[in-house]
Amino acid sequence: MNPSEAYILKQEEPYKSILLQLQVIIEAVLPNAELLYKWRIPFYYNNGIPICFLNQSKDYVDFAFWHFEKLEKYTEHFIDTNRKSIRSLRYKSVEDINDEVIVYVLEKQLEINTNPFKLILGKKK
Repeated sequence: MNPSEAYILKQEEPYKSILLQLQVIIEAVLPNAELLYKWRIPFYYNNGIPICFLNQSKDYVDFAFWHFEKLEKYTEHFIDTNRKSIRSLRYKSVEDINDEVIVYVLEKQLEINTNPFKLILGKKK
């Protein structure tokens, strides 16, 4: 078992169920999904490009991603919470998950197909 899978399975309920449901949706949408463990949380990469990450924090699960400025739909669902380049969808229960929103975000990330870390690092130079 890789560290990302261990991270998901060690979470208490309802967070484990939320993470497992998000994992199923992500892997159904991303054709070449690779689940990696970076900065002590699960990251999904597709063809070497980071697409999103999952993080259980406080009383919710964050489904976080980049390129928010290129998303046209569902923006009322996104949380920025003092972040410069990342937005997230937050879930406190499995029932809160809206598959349509997640599929939209993932498909847009694939369409954008740009490594956010290169963009962020490029701005600092």
